Amino acid sequence: MELEGIGALVAGGASGLGEATARELARRGSRVTVADLNEEAGRALAAEIDGDFVRADVTDEGDLEAAVAAAAGLRFAVSCAGIGWAERTVGRDGPAALSPFETVVRVNLIGTFNVLRLAAAAMAANEPDAEGERGALVMTASIAAFDGQIGQAAYSASKGGVVGLTLPAARDLARFGIRVCTIAPGLFDTPLLAGLPEETRAALGAQIPFPSRLGRPEEYGKLACHVAENTMLNGEVLRLDGALRMPPR
Repeated sequence: MELEGIGALVAGGASGLGEATARELARRGSRVTVADLNEEAGRALAAEIDGDFVRADVTDEGDLEAAVAAAAGLRFAVSCAGIGWAERTVGRDGPAALSPFETVVRVNLIGTFNVLRLAAAAMAANEPDAEGERGALVMTASIAAFDGQIGQAAYSASKGGVVGLTLPAARDLARFGIRVCTIAPGLFDTPLLAGLPEETRAALGAQIPFPSRLGRPEEYGKLACHVAENTMLNGEVLRLDGALRMPPR
C-alpha cells in the first residue's frame, strides 16, 4: 500500500504510540484522522500534522462510527487506545475486584474490535488497488499477552484477546483484500511510564537484551507504517521488544 494521499485513522492517537504513528503517517503523506478522548491534545496534534480530530471513546459505537466517517478515503487504521490495571487474582483483602477486569477487557479488547469492524466495513467499499488490496489494519497487543507478570491478569488477558483476534480477523477480511496485523510492544517510553523516577525507567530499559533502553514510540510508528506498505504481512503478531522476555515480577 502506498501511504501517500490515503486516509488513515489512528484510534488513541493523541499521545504515546498513537501520536507517534499519526506523526509518521503524516510525514509519509497520509491524511490522518486522530480519534481520542483527550480533546485538547488531539486537536493540537491534528492541527500540527494538518489532519483531523474526532473525540471518540473506542468502546462507543456512535463515537467510532463518526471517527470512521470523518476519515475520508480510509485505507489504513491503527488501534492504539488502551488502559492498564494491576491487581493480584487473590490479594490480602480477598479476590480481585471484578469491575476493573471488565473495564480493561472492554477498552483493550472490545474497543479494539470496535475499531476493527467499523474501519474494515468502510474499507470494504474501496476500489481495490493493483494488488487487489482495499485496506489494512494494525492492532496493538503487548508482550504481556505472552509474558504476563504477577498482577497483570486483566491487562494480559485483554491483550491476549487481541493476539487471538488477529488471525481469524485476517482470514475473515481476506475476501475483501483487507489485511490485519498486530504489534506487541515491549517496554516503551510512553505516558504509562512517564511518571516513574528516571532511575526506575533506566532499570527497566536495562532488562532489554538489545538495545538496552526503553523503546521509542516512533519505532512503533515506523513498524505500523511498514505493515501498511508490505502487502505480504497479514495475520501476524509482531513482537517489538528488543528480545525481552518478562520475568514473573
